[in-house]
Amino acid sequence: MTNIAVLVSGGGTNLQALLDAQSRGELPGGRISLVVSSRPGAYALERAGRAGVEAVTVARGDYPDTDAFCAALLDVLKAHHTGLVVLAGFLSILNGAFIAAYENRIINVHPSLIPAFCGKGYYGLKVHEAALERGVKVTGATVHFVNEGADEGPIILQKAVDILPGDTPETLQKRVMEEAEWKLLPRAVALFCAGRLAVEGRTVRIKEDGV
Repeated sequence: MTNIAVLVSGGGTNLQALLDAQSRGELPGGRISLVVSSRPGAYALERAGRAGVEAVTVARGDYPDTDAFCAALLDVLKAHHTGLVVLAGFLSILNGAFIAAYENRIINVHPSLIPAFCGKGYYGLKVHEAALERGVKVTGATVHFVNEGADEGPIILQKAVDILPGDTPETLQKRVMEEAEWKLLPRAVALFCAGRLAVEGRTVRIKEDGV
């Protein structure tokens, strides 16, 4: 059984999608055993509590720099025997030591079809604002492994979402979450826990069951 730690900073809508998937039995081989927030009072902590999942805060503001913060995070994750780290709206930077400690074991969801509208400065509503400003007709979401480059890790899954006439950043954000993020992230976590994700260079191969 893979112990899953979900790292959050805010409301935790993607965390809720994972918790709901777990309650439906859709994460066989995995268990959400810990939620860690980088911000005190984040609503995601309440979601974890309602689901009976242990929740702790490792506040970024309590540490002088990224290295000290990441070292504290690692201590918490190792103490809980974490096998998979999922970033679900986690807005703090992770350093190279953290990423190396969990190489190919950190999954992130990004609200665009990478390589579009990704990288430094593209997060939250900013991604959807950029898509609307560019005038593209299709956007979506991407789940990928995390490496030291911003949104540059090997892609696991993607799903396209149409942009509709009259969309605002807020309506587009909601549709991308409902139609893509909340479906892709649990699916990727389930594939990882089943041992079906093989990282081959910069790509991810989804293995057939038992292969």
